[in-house]
Amino acid sequence: MEVIIIVVLCLIGILLIMAEIFLIPGLTIAALAGAAFSIAGIYYAFRSYGVWGGSITLVSTLAIIGIAFVYLVKSKALDTISLKTDINSTVASNDSLSVAVGNEGISISRLNPMGKVRVNNITMEAKTLGEFVDENTEIVVLKVSPTQLIVRTKN
Repeated sequence: MEVIIIVVLCLIGILLIMAEIFLIPGLTIAALAGAAFSIAGIYYAFRSYGVWGGSITLVSTLAIIGIAFVYLVKSKALDTISLKTDINSTVASNDSLSVAVGNEGISISRLNPMGKVRVNNITMEAKTLGEFVDENTEIVVLKVSPTQLIVRTKN
């Protein structure tokens, strides 16, 4: 009966650890519970069968975790839930095409160092080169990218 308890505790621990690694992102209850079940099974083996029985259980549990990890990484078992596509697109807006280097505008919000500006009646996100720009300050566009502008205060 004790062997069944040890095996069940270790298997539950191994399953929870594998679920944590391959299915659940981040450190969650599954990892902690898996470690707790595995440690409980190993502790119970040491207590019931002494050093030899506990050592065999410890090595077996670690070996099974390693083998399961390698098998799941190399097999096609997780292909149905894994991401296969690459995202090559950007969030380019047509608004950035209407803004050119040297255009002048005004800051709508405080640029700290990022915020909103209005250039050519187009509101876009802008970034400074480290300076802080207060709201309603005149700015000049230094660089245009599809998603934001690089600006400085107008001198």
